Amino acid sequence: MTTEQNTPRIPVFLDCDTGIDDSLALSYLATSPQVHLVGVGTVSGNTSAEQAASNSLNLLAMLGREDVPVIQGSRDHLTHAFDGGVPEIHGYNGVGDVELPTASGSVTVGNAVDALIELSHQYAGELHIVTVGPLTNIALALRQDPTLPSRVRHLTTMGGAALVPGNVTAVAEANIWNDPEAAAEAFAADWDVTIVPLDVTLENTLDEDDRHRLLASESPAAQALGKMLDHYFDFYLSLYGKRSCALHDPLAAAIADRGVNPTVAPRVPVTVDTTDGPGRGQLIADLRGQRLGSVDHDGVRTRVVLATDRPLGPHLLNTIMSSTAHLQESAA
Repeated sequence: MTTEQNTPRIPVFLDCDTGIDDSLALSYLATSPQVHLVGVGTVSGNTSAEQAASNSLNLLAMLGREDVPVIQGSRDHLTHAFDGGVPEIHGYNGVGDVELPTASGSVTVGNAVDALIELSHQYAGELHIVTVGPLTNIALALRQDPTLPSRVRHLTTMGGAALVPGNVTAVAEANIWNDPEAAAEAFAADWDVTIVPLDVTLENTLDEDDRHRLLASESPAAQALGKMLDHYFDFYLSLYGKRSCALHDPLAAAIADRGVNPTVAPRVPVTVDTTDGPGRGQLIADLRGQRLGSVDHDGVRTRVVLATDRPLGPHLLNTIMSSTAHLQESAA
């Protein structure tokens, strides 16, 4: 038996607003041999929490992972209502207007906040939380149970822009912009946090060759991902100058299971601007004194990823493609 087979899988709770890159992240975590995906909670962001739950349930069914519970979370954010999402980026249904086959199962009764707290007891000291949407559910869970951090091993979140411009405003990234108050509460909690900002996610991409590889697969799930990317590539054409896309959410997923490792990720104090001025939603990371190398601040439990050891794209596709191919063989 190999060392990898002997290594316990990481119990992961994914909190997402299932758009297109969320779908890639969900597919990765659902197929990673390093991960035991114990639950998926949904929040409004790219699309509504209701639509995100439906998208997640349907995609998991296509991946043969009907065993993973999907639980709807908060539709609205801490201080304001959901604004309708971004159909120009993710389509009106969140997944590039691709119609996924309807799963035979249903969304788990209950609330994602309660489910997260329950799972933190079930997997006390081992549970990893991965968030790839606004942090509303996480903040609500912290308010409901302030002892939650003591049972969570790590929180990995895609969000913020440390040294680069934002993608909603000059300084704000979408996940934090949608609920700055929730992000501020999540980052202030007493637990280990890894923030995966635009600084690194924009440097990791898929292109048309990758999309056609998915489309050429015999797996309906891989084909669906390839179809979704068509819409996503259209949006990113003006940014990259070619049909391509950033891998925001999948990079956070891959860092969580160590499929990709940070090479520059200093532990530094972070705050979030929750004012109503032009800085609203900005992740403010104290990155002073880092010119000669990565420097950790004493007693700080939040690290900000600025570089990784390898490109995500090949690893992401290999993980998803190999697992979906195995699923096809098992069904044959």
